[in-house]
Parts: sequence; C-alpha cells; structure tokens
Amino acid sequence: MTSGAALADTHEDISSVTTTPPVAEKREHSYTHHGITISDPYDWLYDKSYPEIDDEDVLDYVRAENAYFEAAMEPQAALTEALFTEMRARIKEDDSTVPQRRGDYLYWSEFDEGAQYRKHYRKPVAAGDDAQGVLILDENALAEGHEYFRLGALSVSRNGRFLAYSTDTSGAERYTAVIKDLETGELLADTIPETRTSLTWVANDTAIVYGKANENWRVLDARMHVIGTRVEDDVILYEEQDESFSVGAGLSAQEDYLIISSGDNETSEVRFVSAADPTGEQVLVKPRAKGVEYSVDIREGTVWVWTNDEHINFRLARADIAAPGDWETVIAGSDEFYLTDFELFETFFVTEGRRNGLDQVEIRTYDAPTSAQPIAFPEASYDAGLSNNPEYDQTVLRLSYESMVTPDSVYDYDVASASLNLLKTQEIPSGYDASLYTTERVEVQARDGTMIPVSVVMRKDRADILAAQGIEGPGPLHLYAYGAYGYAVPPGFSTTRLSLVDRGFAYAIAHIRGGDDLGRRWYLQGKLFERTNTFNDFIDAGRGLIARGFTAEGMVTASGGSAGGELMGAIVNQDPRQYGAIVAHVPFVDVLNTMLNAELPLTPGEWQEWGNPIEDKAAFAYILSYSPYDQVKAQDYPPMLVTAGLNDPRVTYWEPAKWVARLRDMKTDDNTLLLKTNMGAGHGGQSGRWNSLRETAEEYAFILWQLGMAEGAE
Repeated sequence: MTSGAALADTHEDISSVTTTPPVAEKREHSYTHHGITISDPYDWLYDKSYPEIDDEDVLDYVRAENAYFEAAMEPQAALTEALFTEMRARIKEDDSTVPQRRGDYLYWSEFDEGAQYRKHYRKPVAAGDDAQGVLILDENALAEGHEYFRLGALSVSRNGRFLAYSTDTSGAERYTAVIKDLETGELLADTIPETRTSLTWVANDTAIVYGKANENWRVLDARMHVIGTRVEDDVILYEEQDESFSVGAGLSAQEDYLIISSGDNETSEVRFVSAADPTGEQVLVKPRAKGVEYSVDIREGTVWVWTNDEHINFRLARADIAAPGDWETVIAGSDEFYLTDFELFETFFVTEGRRNGLDQVEIRTYDAPTSAQPIAFPEASYDAGLSNNPEYDQTVLRLSYESMVTPDSVYDYDVASASLNLLKTQEIPSGYDASLYTTERVEVQARDGTMIPVSVVMRKDRADILAAQGIEGPGPLHLYAYGAYGYAVPPGFSTTRLSLVDRGFAYAIAHIRGGDDLGRRWYLQGKLFERTNTFNDFIDAGRGLIARGFTAEGMVTASGGSAGGELMGAIVNQDPRQYGAIVAHVPFVDVLNTMLNAELPLTPGEWQEWGNPIEDKAAFAYILSYSPYDQVKAQDYPPMLVTAGLNDPRVTYWEPAKWVARLRDMKTDDNTLLLKTNMGAGHGGQSGRWNSLRETAEEYAFILWQLGMAEGAE
C-alpha cells in the first residue's frame, strides 16, 4: 500500500509511480451524528487549512494522481490531438458578436485568430456603419502571465465614460474589480478585492454597488463604492443576517431604482431605493415568508412581481409603488404554462416560460397584459429566449435560437411588424450540413411510471458509419444530464458533440427531475427527500433507450458535472453494468460530509436543496442512503474519468479525491479509473477557449478508448 508519506518520498521522481494507480493511505477517522457512526478513512485528504492547501501529503497524492492520468492518457495523445484539431476547425477563430446599442454607443466583442480570450469594442452610434470600433478591454492582455483567467462583471456607466470590470486569476471565484476611464484609457486608483457579483452604476455614475465575498465565500451584503474614495470607507447599503441567504443588486427597467435582493433556493426578500440616492431610505417590498420566491422590477410607479406565492409555476402581479406588497394578479399561475421570467420595456413587456417543456417568448401590452403575441419558432424542439436588450425604449428585440441540429442563431424581432430578422448564424469553418442529422424527442417511462423526456441527435447514416467500423447492431450512445437546482438542460447545438455523433454515437439529453424542464413541480420532485428520483430517472432513461434499440448495455457512456457529477456517482453505484465509460466533472460526491460542514462556503445555502443533516436525523439518513462516496461498494465499476479543480470553492477538490481513493480500494474490476486535478483552476476547469476545448478532446478520447473505438478514430 502506498501511503501519503510514501508518495512524498517519490516527489522528486514522480514518474516512478505512474505505471500503477496511486493508492491513498487509510487513516482511521469516524464521526457520529444522530446515533449513527460513519467511518471516513480518507478524511485526511481534506486539508483543514483550506482554502490554503499546503499539506504535502495531500498535494503529493493529488500530484501522483495527475502523473498517473498523464501516463494513462499518453497512448491516446494522437487521438486527443486529432479530436482537438477537428473541434478547433469547427470554431471561427476571428468570430465576433452582433453589435448592440446601449445609450450612445454600439458594443460588441471579438476574438482574434488564435486568441484564447475576447476583445471588447464600441463605437458611437452617430459615427455610422463605416466607423472603426474602439478597443475598450482586451482580455488577452489581462490574462497574460496567468495560468488561469476569467472575466467576471463588465459594466459601462450610463454616461458611457467609465468601465467597471472584475477578474479572477486563480479559479477561486474571488474577483478583483477595477474602473477604467474610457475617455483617457487609464485605470483609476480604485481597486475592489473579493467581489463575487455584478457591478451596478448608481448615484449618477459616481459610484458602483457590489457584493463582497466574506471569509466563507458568501455574499451577505450590498456595498457602494464612490469613485476616488478608499475601499475601506465603502458604505454597506444592506447586510443579510441569515448565513444561508445571498445578496445581489441591479437596476430597474428605467434605471431609476436600485433593487437589492436576498434569498436562498426557496425564499426571497426584495428592497428598493432611489438609484440617484442609494443611501436613502429603502422600501421593503414584502417580508420573507419561507417557501415564497419573488423578484421585482419597477416601471412608471408600478412594481411588477414574479412570484410562486399562489401557484407552483409562478404568477405575474403588480402593485402601486406606494404599497409594493399589495400584489394584484396580472397573469395567473397555470399548470400548462411555466412562467420563468419577464422583462419590462417602454411600450410593451415580455414574458418567458415553457409550455410542454418548450421555450415560449411572448409579447404583451400594458393595456391588455393577458393577451399574448407569441414568437413562432420553426422547429419542434429548440432552445430560444431573449438575448441582450439593454434599452428601455427597445422596439426591436434581440433573440437567441438554436436546436440540436441548428447552430446558434441571433435574430432581431420587430415588435410592431411581428417579423424575425436573422442577423447571424454560428459559422462552422470546417463545414456543417444539418441535413445529415436527425433529432427527436422521445419519452421513456421511469420506474414510478413518470414519463421522462429525452432529446436525441444522431447521424441519419449512423448504421453505415458503425458498419464501416465493424460495429453491428445498436451503436454507442452518450447520455448527459444535470438534474438539480431547477436548471433545465436546453436541447441546444454543440460543435464539440459532433466529434462523437460523426463517429456513430447517438447523443441524448435526459430531461430528468431535479431540473425544471416540465415546470416547477418537476424540479421539486428531484430535491430534498425526493432526490433519488433524479438518479432513477437517468438510469431508467438509459435503460429505455436500450430497449428502443438506440444502444445496448455496456455501450452507454455518460457525463455530468458538479451536481451532475453527483448524478454520475449515484448511477454507477446503482447500475454499473449499463455504462461503457463515465466522465464525472468536479463531482459533488461527498454529499453527507459537505452538508454536515457549516463552515464550507456553500453549505448553509444548500440545506434547502439537499436537507440539513446536522439538525434533521431523517435528512442525515436519506443523504447517507445515496451519497456516492458513502455508497461505494465492492463491485465492478465502469471505466471512469474524474476531474477536479484545486481552487474550486463550489465542489472542493477533496470530494473527487476521496471518492476516487475509495473506489480504488473497493472496486473489484481492472477498469481504468483516472483523476485529473487542475492545480491552477476552479469549478469550470481551465480557462481560455482552446484550453477548455482540449479538455473536451481529452474527455472524448477517453470515451472512445474505453469503447474500443480509439483505433482508426483519428
């Protein structure tokens, strides 16, 4: 057995341990809650000085796993490079966004050929179409010299003079905000560390409102920084006392009110104050009530409210600004229509939602708000919604649209004429012929009788592609899902996905409970004490696709990240034979331990999603029953690739590390198990479009390798 200490002895020549998988030492550790004692021999992989990670035993184990990953993947280097090359060839390197007006300027961003990051430009509207853009921010210059870089907030003052933006150079999602004078091109002396929110201009463009991450990475306040003053003197406009809540701020439709919101995953509370005088008296819209979510916008003396207080699928209400808590229904909640958002403009407003799981965008007037003018979309299954529409007096709406066979498209919708104008379709330089592909939406019955929608895309000539590779009968199928927090995975387009589909894979998205694909109830049926519905739905979706002839047992590959990584951990514990390969990105697999640790950044805010096992014995027992780390057993597991980020504040590095250590100890097979930890990145993996793309190429190379499709796949 190779202990952490023994790994430290090989630190100078790590190559000596790359031919066999590292084996983490077991160190006796246990804890007891509600009379139940749990043994956790890999607890030592949690460096107790976190967020500082300086335990050499921990670091040496992580490094040894990385060395083993590199050695194991080395024979697939040519395949990985071939996949990366073809994926990159599908991306227009010098791409740009469609310019959009805000105030007196048009704004857009561009990639230079070969560049990892964007450049941001603007030009005066009055200058005309032939005028050159002025570079206002170059992400590539900001990223220079950093292993990791991500742009956070980007906010131009209403007068167009100042640009506030924030950056993260570690992956820890603690951003540093600065202010640039766009007239002189100089950075001001103002530097605001530890932000995690938007940057909102107030007080006639003399100040910005932001949220500061505390020592536990939680944003519990809204602060105002006045240009030219010390950050230490910033005013706290609102401070939240409930550690499970988080705070955010933004402007109303007419930008005359600052709206400060506080809430967790199930309860909201909102205040507003004059944006011209943010330190003035705040108005509470309605006191928080457990289980009641609401958000507001304000237009011409009327407060508009989106809330679930009367119906699970939300209603739209309004109130006089003098009595903002007296809500009058405008659009009643409906079992058929799931209202997900609204946006106010000068002469009309827009509601967004889903009907039968399909996106709906509807134009409504203030005089007759219950009469909707729906925007018609051309396909039976798609992903569509409002894009960037920054002007209150907007008469033409910017929309985004895509499907599993239609590349990302940008439209302008003229409200007066009800006409769609295509501005741009995602260009695929290496070529793409949509007629070669077919997509369908099928329903598969889960074990409790619930019908689970699944979106599938594949080549029409899939059988011929497989036959050319000597594969007879059903071919491989890749199944993806997330299944948490009410996030619906859209049936959208992906250029990287083509690298599997063009090799004969069917690619499927399972719209499982835990997301809100079919309404709010769909989400609630996959959280708290109904969490296992999510895992069962995914397993049953795969089994149903096997029964329908899309694939066969052992030829299903699957992937998911974060809470979707938890999903991967649960399904391999329950039904390992179904899968030929699993990829779990930054997987939330040590669920019980994390929910028991109130000092971790996200834990208090997560109890509404998973349950509080500290106080609730039933929650403790239920989480224990499915927590992937705790439920690892002595059985065969499919080949698995697991990723982590050393600086990840969302799913801490030790969760995948502990899980892999326990899997190595208990699994009864010789299948490949790899752990890759990004040492200078966080939850989203490596930054930069090419670095991120290479990680996808590695993932697909692993999948093809494990299915025996690597040879000739180049």
